[in-house]
Amino acid sequence: MSIPRDVQEFLDYYPGLDDDTSRSDNLLFYQNKARCRPDRMLIEELHDEWLGDYETLEYRHGFIQWLFPIREHGMNYESQPLQGHEIEAMKADPEVIKRIVTSYKLMLDFYGMRLISEESGLVGRSSPPRDFAKRYRNLVRSSHNYLRISRILKCLSEMGLEHLNTGFLLHLLSEQSENNELNNPGLRSSMDRWWANCIRNEAEREKIRDLVVKVRSGQGDYVFTRDEYEKIIEGPRGESEQQHVEEPVAPATGE
Repeated sequence: MSIPRDVQEFLDYYPGLDDDTSRSDNLLFYQNKARCRPDRMLIEELHDEWLGDYETLEYRHGFIQWLFPIREHGMNYESQPLQGHEIEAMKADPEVIKRIVTSYKLMLDFYGMRLISEESGLVGRSSPPRDFAKRYRNLVRSSHNYLRISRILKCLSEMGLEHLNTGFLLHLLSEQSENNELNNPGLRSSMDRWWANCIRNEAEREKIRDLVVKVRSGQGDYVFTRDEYEKIIEGPRGESEQQHVEEPVAPATGE
């Protein structure tokens, strides 16, 4: 299966794309010094106020370019494509990276998932009182989120957090293979063509693509189980060595 052109440009680090050092909107936003547009919120305000606000996250469309900036133009003309100098400054700032991970957790919660380990990237279903099944159904039927996920994965890679991509993708694959969840044709197509290729580490990308092909082809009734997923993601580390993440406590709205 051919790699889409936008993904290939991402994998090639956007050849020919210049760095405009006069533009730093994304950096300032993630430093909590500038407000996103058009929603006029600081990053920490957005994290605090929108966690669990599923209706807002579903129907507002201008925030995703700010939460997950990439080097491509988005649909929000008030946002700015990520610049090369911003990438380096953001990666070097622990507070910025912490906020990016918080953005990722906010969107995982919206999709019915939670980040179990920041260190390994292990993802699981949302825990009660969250209703993962409702959020899964929303993700299946709301295909505009597929474009959002492509953006999220590209951004995480740019920020040196590519291990989170692997955790996300293989969680999806285990849900599809073992539980027939998140297994509609549109989502599978986006995953197989776009998401599974949004990893610049070639060996890691090939590993994921091989697993996807194995599941899709049904080789010997192969099932990619949760246990196998956890073994791949956790590797040789024991449970006690992982950095586990507390569940979000904000009440969910817009179910």
